[in-house]
Amino acid sequence: MSIVFDSNLNNIFSEAKGFGINTDIFETNILNLSVVIIVLIYYGRITLGDLIKSRKDIILKNIEEADNKLREATENLVFAKKNLELSILKAEEIKSQSKILATQTTKSLLETLNDDISRLKVANLSFVQFEENKSINEICEKLTFLSSLQAIEKLNKRLNSSLQKKIISNNIEKLSIKNINKK
Repeated sequence: MSIVFDSNLNNIFSEAKGFGINTDIFETNILNLSVVIIVLIYYGRITLGDLIKSRKDIILKNIEEADNKLREATENLVFAKKNLELSILKAEEIKSQSKILATQTTKSLLETLNDDISRLKVANLSFVQFEENKSINEICEKLTFLSSLQAIEKLNKRLNSSLQKKIISNNIEKLSIKNINKK
């Protein structure tokens, strides 16, 4: 077994060709990997720093824009709240004025209605009294006319020529006595 080991060791040394960088990634050793990592760190640090700096600038810019938008939104919210409060106050004022106006209008309409009712009652009463007086006058005229007719008929029935002479002489005597008394 010792002979086999020695021959393997000789084969390994005879195949070694010297010190160099193996560019085959799968066959590299630790030293080559260290060199590659150092080169990546040296050159990658600059690139990575630039990327981080630009990313940082973008993030700061986005934060600043977000702050500006937040400030604008806050200002808009305050403005909207003030407008809402003013609108609520205006709506309450309009509602109050509407109630007052409705009350005044209702009161005015009721007063006008009561005045109209009073005028209609007076006019109606006047009309009724007028019609009543007219009817009474017509009835009185008819009664007077009928009474006169009846009286004339009765007189015509009762009057004869001797009674007429007597009435005429009586009236003449009364007139002459009056004339004498006046003198």
